[in-house]
Amino acid sequence: MKLWILQKHGQNLESASYESTRFLEEARVLGIDVDLVASEDIDLIVSRDGPRSIRRGGEQVNLPDGLLPRAGSGSDTFTLAVLRQFEHLAVPVINSSQAIEVVKDKLVCLQKLARANLPIPRTMLVRFPVDCDLVERQIGFPCVVKVLVGSHGEGIYLSRDRSSFRDLMELVWSLNGHQSLILQSYIGDRPGQDLRVWVIGGQVVGAMRRQSTDGSFKANITRGGRGEFWPMEPGIEVLARECAATLGLEVAGVDLLFDGDHYRVCEINSAPEFSGFEGATGLNIARQVLQHCIWRVTRQWQLPLVSPLTGDSPHDSSACPAIGSNDA
Repeated sequence: MKLWILQKHGQNLESASYESTRFLEEARVLGIDVDLVASEDIDLIVSRDGPRSIRRGGEQVNLPDGLLPRAGSGSDTFTLAVLRQFEHLAVPVINSSQAIEVVKDKLVCLQKLARANLPIPRTMLVRFPVDCDLVERQIGFPCVVKVLVGSHGEGIYLSRDRSSFRDLMELVWSLNGHQSLILQSYIGDRPGQDLRVWVIGGQVVGAMRRQSTDGSFKANITRGGRGEFWPMEPGIEVLARECAATLGLEVAGVDLLFDGDHYRVCEINSAPEFSGFEGATGLNIARQVLQHCIWRVTRQWQLPLVSPLTGDSPHDSSACPAIGSNDA
């Protein structure tokens, strides 16, 4: 089986991240052929040429048996177009372009979670000029201010009172008066702590508590936060699984906030990093993700699928070896 891992635009493949290195290590153990692919190396030709509508490095190549996107919130318009083309050719894409696009936009993601009656912080979308009185009535202070697209805790700020909120809005207005922002009520039961829960193939595989180490209200490991194993309980498992299912994610990192004896959904990630998670929990996330990819490819190619573009099989005979083969 041949699996492409589609990397974030501009990522240097020669200096592979922890996650890329781990995927390559576990692929060797599982006996599958994994190739790291930069989205900018892909060219699309919109035609009826089936598999010939995709070029890599300007050359025609055999399509992989499956595609694992790892760009997450960094999935730009071109990357999403690439994913859709593979989907049109009936290549399993894990996660789908639609799910990634929804999760990338924090407001759309929250709207879908709210529609499913899942517990999220009270949320408000604002544009300039911002009505501080309305914000105080509807959200209150302190409040969390977020940009619509971001990851690793970037573009998230805590306004502790009306005065600091007004100053922040004036600053944002001076930089980009057309910017829309998300405001959320601050869930401060455990400041600087949250849970990262991994869901793979509809199953919750484990949880990690993240704790900030610098007094920040953001607990991201990439910002220096500390992670530790967190025992699974029914409330966490059900909530994380429902979040992933609602958003159509096969692989998801679900971030939960402590809210008394319950939890609220903070954010969802379609391509979460797992260096801190594997270290804190001892779980082999790379292997479990790849095993799910193998299952998806096997399941899909047991069916008599044809390309919706051409009516032909999207693979030639050399592109879809038996699972476990290294010949691809």
